[in-house]
Amino acid sequence: MNRREVLKAGLVLPASVLTGSVRGERKILLLESVLAGFRYYEGEKVWNILRKGDPLELRREPDNPYDPRAVEVLWKGRKLGYVPRRDNAVIAQLMDRGNLLKGKISKLRETSNPWHRVSIEIYLVIVADL
Repeated sequence: MNRREVLKAGLVLPASVLTGSVRGERKILLLESVLAGFRYYEGEKVWNILRKGDPLELRREPDNPYDPRAVEVLWKGRKLGYVPRRDNAVIAQLMDRGNLLKGKISKLRETSNPWHRVSIEIYLVIVADL
């Protein structure tokens, strides 16, 4: 899915599903990526208790001096790293527009390369009355 399709889905889908009276949640996978900066934050400290499927909190960091589109990734309030710069443009834009995004750990690998240890998935969440 390219950037335009993601933005279109985020803007069009809510209007198309806001009918009826049953509350539902639909998740659209936007990104599967490695976690950037894992070795610089608290990732190593909590490595042994991280689990595949654990929910992640995403938080914008627009005042980041290195990347104004920075999106922090937190696990139980502890900073694990960032959505990689090459992948964060659409994620940041959707967050800035007030869309609900959720993340989770998709893979954990026992490797010395910190760029390959943790993979994450990020979803656009559409909450609607069905």
